[in-house]
Amino acid sequence: MKILYIHGFGSSSFGSKSKVVKNYFGSSNVFSPSLSYVPHLAIDTLEQVIEFCPNIGGIIGSSLGGYYAIYLSHKFNIKSVLINPAIRPYDILRRAIPKGINYYDNSFFEFKTQYLDFLKEIEIHNPDISKFLILLQKGDEVLDYREALEKFPNGNILLEEGGNHSFENFESKLPTIRSFFNG
Repeated sequence: MKILYIHGFGSSSFGSKSKVVKNYFGSSNVFSPSLSYVPHLAIDTLEQVIEFCPNIGGIIGSSLGGYYAIYLSHKFNIKSVLINPAIRPYDILRRAIPKGINYYDNSFFEFKTQYLDFLKEIEIHNPDISKFLILLQKGDEVLDYREALEKFPNGNILLEEGGNHSFENFESKLPTIRSFFNG
């Protein structure tokens, strides 16, 4: 089984969670592309990965990558793990206009209002909760975990006290993720 790992806004495939996922599942089993900050280009890249690698059996998405995972899971019928997912990125990313930061190399990029419109267009309003495992930490300083609780009522949710947006001790959840994908 191949896994698609989707990083968050302003991150890259060189992030710490991507490395942990590759180490655990084997780097040859994990696709982790560095995505454009332009949402429609990021989605196009992700759709191409799935279309050209039909044996993807699971998606792991962090933050904005979690939002993308919801869309892709719905479109391609693939199980997804969401790590502190952005539920309404079109609201929170308003603060990135006109200039966002790349957290990998600290460079800046132009971020436009129309990108938020595209994010609204791809929103999945009633996701099939059986397709998702949601990992949340209440100490997330970027996103409100309660939005994910609202979006996935009665969902398969692991909610922890404390933590942060990066999801502390993420590596301890990898056996649970493997079980979810294999179940």
